[in-house]
Amino acid sequence: MANLLDQLKQHTVVVADTGDFESMRAYRPQDATTNPSLILKAAQQEAYAPLVDKAVVDLKSSPLSGDTLVSAIIDRVLVNFGKEILRIVPGRVSTEVDARLSFDTEGTLTKAQEIIRLYEADGIPRERVLIKIASTWEGIRAAAALEKEGIHCNLTLLFSLVQAVACAEGGITLISPFVGRIYDWYKKSTGNEYTGAEDPGVQSVRRIYTYYRQFGYPVEVMGASFRNTSQILELAGCDLLTIGTNLLEDLQKAEGTVERKLSPESAADSSLERVDAGEKSFRFLLNEDAMATEKTAEGIRLFSADIRKMEALIAAKL
Repeated sequence: MANLLDQLKQHTVVVADTGDFESMRAYRPQDATTNPSLILKAAQQEAYAPLVDKAVVDLKSSPLSGDTLVSAIIDRVLVNFGKEILRIVPGRVSTEVDARLSFDTEGTLTKAQEIIRLYEADGIPRERVLIKIASTWEGIRAAAALEKEGIHCNLTLLFSLVQAVACAEGGITLISPFVGRIYDWYKKSTGNEYTGAEDPGVQSVRRIYTYYRQFGYPVEVMGASFRNTSQILELAGCDLLTIGTNLLEDLQKAEGTVERKLSPESAADSSLERVDAGEKSFRFLLNEDAMATEKTAEGIRLFSADIRKMEALIAAKL
């Protein structure tokens, strides 16, 4: 019998949520995602130091200085990691913009365009890169503009249906609804354990997937931020699932049967009501959802903190 990971790949595109190249080679995912926390962790390891050092050397003698120089080096580090990842995976890599730009539409646009420019200067076509942006109103507006330029986006830190609907109406390529962080919030809030189909994180992704298929949106849904293999298996059939290496290992070692839980056919009979995702409604509905409001804000704070740590690491090398 095939292991659970191989069976899952028959229903869903498996994506590696890691900055570790060896893990990608071991589990053979189609795509890979990164974020500031994963890149910071990798950049501090001796094996990946050359990627960081190269970025420093390449730009150290440029006319840039101070914070501008550090920012440019970090962009180059992100692209260096992305390029190496694309040597391993056959599909796409997701590269995240600075989380501190989450409420700055123009700043996000400029940063994303620069990242794509660096990739294309090194011979990587934009079709193989997804720009990761937080699912704030400003972030979604920036992503919608980027999509019109042929720069494809992955909207992250997504915790609610209204965020997902705004992404769909903005023509976004892919979204990453966070399963585990939703589970964390409800577990802490209620004191209850959630398993299987009762998991509120699983239910959130199912609702989004169903809404998209019911109303004919082509956006790819990529479940993210998993805490256990049960959450993953409950979403078998989702367009993509991005999974950390510890859970990829658990799935590869386990035997059993993977049942497809999500499909366009099963969503066709749903009767969800349309959601108004205009700006006023978006801001109100997000504010009404305490979990989504708190987890979006927390995620931005955590990623921003790791970018600052990355800046300190680069500054030390300078």
